[in-house]
Amino acid sequence: MRVPLCLLLFVAHAADMLPMNRRRKQVGTGLGGNCTGCVICSEENGCSTCQQKLFLFIRREGIRQYGKCVHDCPPGYFGVRGQEVNRCKKCGATCESCFSQDFCIQCKRRFYLYKGKCLPTCPPGTAAQQSTQECQEECELGAWGSWSPCTHNGKICGFAWGLETRVREASRARQEEGATCQVLFESRKCPVQRPCPGERNPSQKKGRRDRRPRKDRKLDRKLDMRPGRPQA
Repeated sequence: MRVPLCLLLFVAHAADMLPMNRRRKQVGTGLGGNCTGCVICSEENGCSTCQQKLFLFIRREGIRQYGKCVHDCPPGYFGVRGQEVNRCKKCGATCESCFSQDFCIQCKRRFYLYKGKCLPTCPPGTAAQQSTQECQEECELGAWGSWSPCTHNGKICGFAWGLETRVREASRARQEEGATCQVLFESRKCPVQRPCPGERNPSQKKGRRDRRPRKDRKLDRKLDMRPGRPQA
């Protein structure tokens, strides 16, 4: 029994179309997005693997989630590069945007940014700026001053070591906040002039030392105390 040629052509065409239909299903549009930049993508869950240098952003809607490949993570997320997949991870609960999990760039309402942290109140020495939601330093410190003379208990000589001090004062205070700026002090160990001018150095020898045994020196003192004998 011979199979008609047209039937053979139809079966061959259907076999060619089957993998194409599978690829179309694999690169579907998903939940209103697209598979641009995806390496692996499905109609149900979107992207699961992205091209190199792109970040995988997972958007959750109820119990479903959908993946999308992006160049930059959206606000509220930060990018983490991995060996297999670069992912967008969510910032902390008080961060509106962040550089990493521990460093915020912008805070949510009722929080103030201070050194990468979002705080409910600003720490002492800072003032809350409502316009920027930041804790701003009340004082702007100037440069360190010169070191003071090296002294020990108020004296500049007569000792081996002393202390010298320098001061760092505020160059500008926030007048609108009525700030009182602290003055910073710093001290360090230093050598003191020894001895004082006009004094004998205690390390200098006060004459030749008698190195004879103690019993001989005592005997000499006893002989010196005896009355002198008449001379011949």
